[in-house]
Amino acid sequence: MDLVVHLALLAAVLGTAASAEPFQLVSLDEVEHMLSAKDVAIYDANPEEVFKKNHLPGARFVDGTFGAKSLPANKATRLVFYCANPH
Repeated sequence: MDLVVHLALLAAVLGTAASAEPFQLVSLDEVEHMLSAKDVAIYDANPEEVFKKNHLPGARFVDGTFGAKSLPANKATRLVFYCANPH
């Protein structure tokens, strides 16, 4: 569970209407609430072996073929991307 906590703390959200900044860091509590939201898509950008061992519920793996077609058709969907890299 520690890995999930650390990864979730690094989550960034794109497309929040309340923020002028297109990306923002969100807290673990915010990510936890987003996990069950229908207007959120969660993406794991860790290496595949890390994704297979442990990822957030519902997270989609970001592989080498990831692109605009991988994103939800609904442009209002909030996007959460996370990885274990602290930078």
